[in-house]
Amino acid sequence: MGESKMTDLKKPGIARHLPLIIVAVVAVIGAVTLKDYLTFDTLRDNREALLQFRDENLIGLAAVFAAVYIVMVVFSLPGAAVASVTGGFLFGLATGTTLNVVSATIGAAGIFLAARWGLGETLSARFEAAEGRVQMLKQALRENEIEVLLLLRLVPAVPFFVANLLPAMVGVKFGNFLWTTAVGIIPGAIVFTWIGVGVGAVFDRGEDPDLSLLWEPHVIGPILGLCVLAAMPIIVKSLRRKGAGKTPEA
Repeated sequence: MGESKMTDLKKPGIARHLPLIIVAVVAVIGAVTLKDYLTFDTLRDNREALLQFRDENLIGLAAVFAAVYIVMVVFSLPGAAVASVTGGFLFGLATGTTLNVVSATIGAAGIFLAARWGLGETLSARFEAAEGRVQMLKQALRENEIEVLLLLRLVPAVPFFVANLLPAMVGVKFGNFLWTTAVGIIPGAIVFTWIGVGVGAVFDRGEDPDLSLLWEPHVIGPILGLCVLAAMPIIVKSLRRKGAGKTPEA
């Protein structure tokens, strides 16, 4: 049975790769065709219609917003920051943040599973059979899986789609990926939703939202602090391992 499973992994069919192929094709098409539409200008031009629809059908708009956001994340379409700001603009800080976090988490799960069913299984099998430094990397990831996943979400410099694909490629547990995604994106989601809450006044001044707020010291400081907290267990384990490896002198 074991050899049969390994043979299946070594000979993946087109069906296994189909979800990831679809994601890649739609992502490329979306990047070319939608980049001029998923912008703050589009939000500015349609804000009155969106607010009117919200007042008439709040639940319906929330469902449509979540569905669109999920599709954007699954297919890595441009405009995720615009979508997060729109969540704050339409639904306020609390509801907007909730919708942003839930939608982004579901979308991340979608692209994770697409990658896992495709290249992820093949690469995971190769990781299992690998030796040397690759084996050491795999072991380190397994020992610090949760901490690494949280760091991927908390560090602003890591692109969202990379943090979705990389864990699938190296075989992390889906459950750990799911909850660390939901928790790890909360700080950034709050910031973008917060910007959206005041975006109406920004539009009235003829300006665009200032997304550089994320890099202000009073905003990036706490996020980096969370990064340090997430990294602390890794550092402590490493120090303990080095200490245990030292032999006391006679």
